[in-house]
Order: sequence, then structure tokens, then C-alpha cells
Amino acid sequence: MTPDSLAKLHARAFTMPRPWTTKEFADLLDSPLVFVTGDETSFAMGRVIADEVELLTLATDPDQRRQGLGKACLEAFETTARDSGARSAFLEVAANNTAAIALYSAQGYSRSGLRSGYYRSGTDQPVDAVIMIKALSPLVP
Repeated sequence: MTPDSLAKLHARAFTMPRPWTTKEFADLLDSPLVFVTGDETSFAMGRVIADEVELLTLATDPDQRRQGLGKACLEAFETTARDSGARSAFLEVAANNTAAIALYSAQGYSRSGLRSGYYRSGTDQPVDAVIMIKALSPLVP
């Protein structure tokens, strides 16, 4: 996937937080720590640093939702992260994005914190960001 195709899909999938630009995707993909899983209908982007991976974004074409594409991308994201040495994953999600929270919870992520008023969109009220974590592999003493 190209930065342009990622930005176009992201724009279809997101209004809040705001969709990312082609340049933002290009800048992220310039890092050897960043990876993308998925295709033109759904993708996940992550960044592995040491033994931790952050899910930067997950986007699914609105016309393709409720077909398991997000789940498949999340599973591929976790596999790629494990293969890159990550033992834990974290993400942030808008508190009002109940569908995403349900997906992450069903996949074993649990709430670990809250960033009050983190997301802002136009004249809308600020929305909290829920921080979620998941162990990807057993911890070794």
C-alpha cells in the first residue's frame, strides 16, 4: 500500500480523530520501525520499539465493515509485531468509538488508562482517549 492509498482509506474511515494525510503516512513509513498489515479495504499500522508495539491506526472501508476485516488486520498486526520482538501491545481509541473498543476487547485488549479530552474535532466536545494494552507473549523471568 502506498502513502496515498493509506490516506484515502483513512479519510473514508475517520472523521474524528481527523484522517491522516499522505505526507503523514509517508513520514511514518520512512521509519524502519513502522509496518502496515492489510490491503486496500482494511489496514493496521504499528510501530515496534524494543519489546513493545503501538497500534498507530486501524482503518476499514466503511462499506466493508462487519466482515471481520478489522479483526484480521489486528491479528496480522500482532503476528508481525511478535515477529519483530514485541511482547506487549498498546493503543489508544476514542472513548465514543464503541465498535473499536468492542473489537479490541474481544481480541484480548484491556483498558489501562484514560487521556481526558484527548481528541478534538471542530466544535464538538473533546473526547477522551482510552488506553488499552495486551500481552503478546508470556513474560520470561
